[in-house]
Amino acid sequence: MGLYEKIKSDLQHGRFAAGQVLKQAELAELYAVSRIPVRDALQRLKNEGWLTGHGKRGVAVPQLDPIEVEDLYLMRMRLEPLLQSLALESLNGEILGRARDILESMQAKPELSAEQIGKMNWEFHACIYRAAARPTLFSTVEQLHRQCERYIGYQSHGLNYQDTSQDEHFAILKALQEGNGDQAAALLAKHIEAAGKLLVRHLHQPHF
Repeated sequence: MGLYEKIKSDLQHGRFAAGQVLKQAELAELYAVSRIPVRDALQRLKNEGWLTGHGKRGVAVPQLDPIEVEDLYLMRMRLEPLLQSLALESLNGEILGRARDILESMQAKPELSAEQIGKMNWEFHACIYRAAARPTLFSTVEQLHRQCERYIGYQSHGLNYQDTSQDEHFAILKALQEGNGDQAAALLAKHIEAAGKLLVRHLHQPHF
């Protein structure tokens, strides 16, 4: 695991508190590397939304932002059902079987970390979306998922949402296997919206 992956994993696991300023010298000592790879890793993480700017050149851990969550799920619930519907005609037994394998692998491993859940969640959806052969739309959806990564792990563990999410995944897959694109699109939109609204409500609570 490279330095970028290590820092990202630690961010997902809450090693650094929201609002904490990350200093290159301290991180270089923590991870036993020089400042140059730390600088490069922090810049990449900032570009991907994992960190936010602080002062002139510094970075800090961002707060979990309910407005950002709402924007992300509103965009996803419109774009992803479209992309899934465009993939429908190209789906075959091999693709759907691969998607089921991913879900069953997640089901069999309740000890998965937040990082692993986020990665496998995307693998499931991407497995289906790629069949649409719409690279621009796929790339946009992929970027939205990257921005959602830090929320997906929290949602799964912090809100105990993983079992519900898995049930919804299997329902989407069943509709696709039956060739019912409209039902699959409706289930996907509901899946994204329900998870997003749950997290937004929680983040708006005063104690958070």
